[in-house]
Amino acid sequence: MDNLNRTEKAQVVSELQNKFENAKGIVFTDYRGLNVEEITELRNSLRESALEYRVVKNTLARIAAKGTPVDQAKDILSGPVGIAVGYDDPVLVVKKVLEFNKSNDKLEVKGGIVEGSVFALNELKSISKLPPKEVQLSLLAGAMKAPATKLAGLLSSTLTRFAYAMEALKTKKSSAEN
Repeated sequence: MDNLNRTEKAQVVSELQNKFENAKGIVFTDYRGLNVEEITELRNSLRESALEYRVVKNTLARIAAKGTPVDQAKDILSGPVGIAVGYDDPVLVVKKVLEFNKSNDKLEVKGGIVEGSVFALNELKSISKLPPKEVQLSLLAGAMKAPATKLAGLLSSTLTRFAYAMEALKTKKSSAEN
Protein backbone atom coordinates (compact mmCIF):
# COMPACT_ATOMS: atom_id res chain seq x y z
CA MET A 1 0.00 0.00 0.00
CA ASP A 2 2.88 2.37 0.73
CA ASN A 3 4.06 2.03 -2.86
CA LEU A 4 0.77 3.16 -4.34
CA ASN A 5 0.71 6.39 -6.28
CA ARG A 6 -1.94 9.04 -5.75
CA THR A 7 -4.25 7.65 -8.46
CA GLU A 8 -4.06 4.12 -7.07
CA LYS A 9 -4.77 5.39 -3.55
CA ALA A 10 -7.79 7.33 -4.82
CA GLN A 11 -9.04 4.16 -6.50
CA VAL A 12 -8.62 2.16 -3.26
CA VAL A 13 -10.49 4.86 -1.31
CA SER A 14 -13.30 4.87 -3.88
CA GLU A 15 -13.63 1.06 -3.77
CA LEU A 16 -13.64 1.05 0.05
CA GLN A 17 -16.20 3.84 0.21
CA ASN A 18 -18.46 1.90 -2.14
CA LYS A 19 -18.09 -1.23 0.02
CA PHE A 20 -18.78 0.74 3.22
CA GLU A 21 -21.91 2.36 1.73
CA ASN A 22 -23.37 -0.92 0.40
CA ALA A 23 -22.43 -3.25 3.25
CA LYS A 24 -25.13 -4.60 5.58
CA GLY A 25 -22.52 -6.02 7.95
CA ILE A 26 -18.85 -5.19 8.59
CA VAL A 27 -16.47 -6.79 11.08
CA PHE A 28 -13.13 -5.19 11.97
CA THR A 29 -10.29 -7.51 12.95
CA ASP A 30 -6.67 -7.37 14.04
CA TYR A 31 -4.93 -10.05 12.02
CA ARG A 32 -1.53 -9.88 13.77
CA GLY A 33 -0.21 -13.34 14.42
CA LEU A 34 -1.98 -14.90 11.44
CA ASN A 35 0.28 -16.23 8.73
CA VAL A 36 -0.50 -16.00 5.02
CA GLU A 37 -2.08 -19.48 4.97
CA GLU A 38 -4.43 -18.61 7.83
CA ILE A 39 -5.51 -15.31 6.23
CA THR A 40 -6.10 -17.19 2.98
CA GLU A 41 -8.18 -19.76 4.90
CA LEU A 42 -10.25 -16.91 6.41
CA ARG A 43 -10.73 -15.29 3.00
CA ASN A 44 -11.77 -18.60 1.44
CA SER A 45 -14.27 -19.39 4.20
CA LEU A 46 -15.83 -15.95 3.79
CA ARG A 47 -15.79 -16.12 -0.01
CA GLU A 48 -17.84 -19.37 0.12
CA SER A 49 -20.67 -17.28 1.62
CA ALA A 50 -20.27 -14.34 -0.80
CA LEU A 51 -18.40 -12.28 1.82
CA GLU A 52 -15.10 -10.40 1.51
CA TYR A 53 -12.04 -9.91 3.69
CA ARG A 54 -9.61 -7.15 2.97
CA VAL A 55 -6.53 -5.80 4.73
CA VAL A 56 -6.49 -2.03 4.43
CA LYS A 57 -4.28 0.88 5.33
CA ASN A 58 -5.96 2.81 8.15
CA THR A 59 -5.45 6.25 6.62
CA LEU A 60 -7.15 5.16 3.40
CA ALA A 61 -9.94 3.45 5.35
CA ARG A 62 -10.54 6.59 7.44
CA ILE A 63 -10.79 8.71 4.28
CA ALA A 64 -13.18 6.18 2.72
CA ALA A 65 -15.27 6.08 5.91
CA LYS A 66 -16.34 9.72 5.64
CA GLY A 67 -20.07 9.94 4.95
CA THR A 68 -20.62 6.19 5.49
CA PRO A 69 -21.74 4.19 8.56
CA VAL A 70 -18.06 3.29 9.15
CA ASP A 71 -17.41 6.95 10.06
CA GLN A 72 -18.92 6.21 13.51
CA ALA A 73 -16.36 3.45 14.09
CA LYS A 74 -13.21 5.12 12.81
CA ASP A 75 -11.51 4.81 16.25
CA ILE A 76 -11.44 1.04 15.58
CA LEU A 77 -9.21 1.76 12.59
CA SER A 78 -5.90 1.60 14.45
CA GLY A 79 -3.13 -0.95 14.20
CA PRO A 80 -3.31 -3.66 11.54
CA VAL A 81 -6.93 -3.86 10.42
CA GLY A 82 -8.65 -6.44 8.30
CA ILE A 83 -12.23 -5.78 7.29
CA ALA A 84 -14.82 -8.48 6.60
CA VAL A 85 -17.77 -7.22 4.56
CA GLY A 86 -21.20 -8.72 3.86
CA TYR A 87 -23.79 -7.26 1.53
CA ASP A 88 -26.91 -9.42 1.91
CA ASP A 89 -27.33 -10.90 5.37
CA PRO A 90 -25.79 -8.62 8.03
CA VAL A 91 -25.60 -11.44 10.59
CA LEU A 92 -23.79 -13.88 8.28
CA VAL A 93 -20.52 -11.93 8.18
CA VAL A 94 -20.51 -11.73 12.00
CA LYS A 95 -21.17 -15.48 12.32
CA LYS A 96 -18.47 -16.44 9.83
CA VAL A 97 -15.76 -14.25 11.38
CA LEU A 98 -16.60 -15.43 14.91
CA GLU A 99 -16.60 -19.07 13.72
CA PHE A 100 -13.11 -18.58 12.33
CA ASN A 101 -12.10 -16.84 15.57
CA LYS A 102 -13.18 -19.92 17.57
CA SER A 103 -10.82 -22.15 15.60
CA ASN A 104 -8.03 -19.57 15.40
CA ASP A 105 -7.81 -17.22 18.37
CA LYS A 106 -4.93 -15.25 16.79
CA LEU A 107 -7.60 -13.29 14.89
CA GLU A 108 -8.83 -10.56 17.21
CA VAL A 109 -12.30 -9.17 16.55
CA LYS A 110 -12.26 -5.43 17.31
CA GLY A 111 -15.92 -4.62 16.65
CA GLY A 112 -18.35 -4.25 13.83
CA ILE A 113 -21.22 -2.50 12.16
CA VAL A 114 -24.54 -4.22 11.54
CA GLU A 115 -27.24 -2.36 9.62
CA GLY A 116 -25.51 0.99 10.29
CA SER A 117 -25.03 0.57 14.07
CA VAL A 118 -21.66 0.04 15.77
CA PHE A 119 -21.26 -2.98 18.06
CA ALA A 120 -18.51 -4.21 20.39
CA LEU A 121 -17.30 -7.82 20.40
CA ASN A 122 -19.70 -9.03 23.14
CA GLU A 123 -22.65 -7.51 21.26
CA LEU A 124 -21.47 -9.14 18.02
CA LYS A 125 -21.44 -12.50 19.81
CA SER A 126 -25.11 -11.98 20.71
CA ILE A 127 -25.94 -10.93 17.15
CA SER A 128 -24.22 -14.04 15.78
CA LYS A 129 -26.78 -16.19 17.60
CA LEU A 130 -29.65 -14.72 15.58
CA PRO A 131 -31.12 -17.02 12.93
CA PRO A 132 -30.28 -16.31 9.28
CA LYS A 133 -32.26 -13.65 7.43
CA GLU A 134 -34.37 -16.22 5.52
CA VAL A 135 -35.43 -17.89 8.78
CA GLN A 136 -36.29 -14.54 10.36
CA LEU A 137 -38.39 -13.59 7.33
CA SER A 138 -40.25 -16.91 7.37
CA LEU A 139 -40.93 -16.52 11.10
CA LEU A 140 -42.27 -13.03 10.44
CA ALA A 141 -44.43 -14.26 7.57
CA GLY A 142 -45.76 -17.06 9.77
CA ALA A 143 -46.56 -14.62 12.56
CA MET A 144 -48.37 -12.34 10.13
CA LYS A 145 -50.23 -15.25 8.50
CA ALA A 146 -51.43 -16.81 11.77
CA PRO A 147 -54.11 -14.19 12.64
CA ALA A 148 -55.50 -14.28 9.10
CA THR A 149 -55.62 -18.08 9.18
CA LYS A 150 -57.43 -18.03 12.54
CA LEU A 151 -59.91 -15.45 11.25
CA ALA A 152 -60.57 -17.52 8.14
CA GLY A 153 -61.11 -20.61 10.29
CA LEU A 154 -63.45 -18.70 12.59
CA LEU A 155 -65.48 -17.29 9.70
CA SER A 156 -65.61 -20.70 8.05
CA SER A 157 -66.87 -22.42 11.20
CA THR A 158 -69.48 -19.67 11.71
CA LEU A 159 -70.71 -20.09 8.13
CA THR A 160 -70.75 -23.88 8.53
CA ARG A 161 -72.80 -23.63 11.73
CA PHE A 162 -75.18 -21.20 10.01
CA ALA A 163 -75.57 -23.60 7.08
CA TYR A 164 -76.30 -26.51 9.46
CA ALA A 165 -78.84 -24.36 11.33
CA MET A 166 -80.56 -23.41 8.06
CA GLU A 167 -80.61 -27.06 6.96
CA ALA A 168 -82.08 -28.09 10.33
CA LEU A 169 -84.72 -25.37 10.06
CA LYS A 170 -85.60 -26.47 6.50
CA THR A 171 -85.85 -30.11 7.65
CA LYS A 172 -88.01 -29.08 10.60
CA LYS A 173 -90.37 -27.00 8.40
CA SER A 174 -90.70 -29.71 5.77
CA SER A 175 -91.47 -32.33 8.45
CA ALA A 176 -94.02 -29.97 10.07
CA GLU A 177 -95.76 -29.49 6.71
CA ASN A 178 -96.10 -33.24 6.18
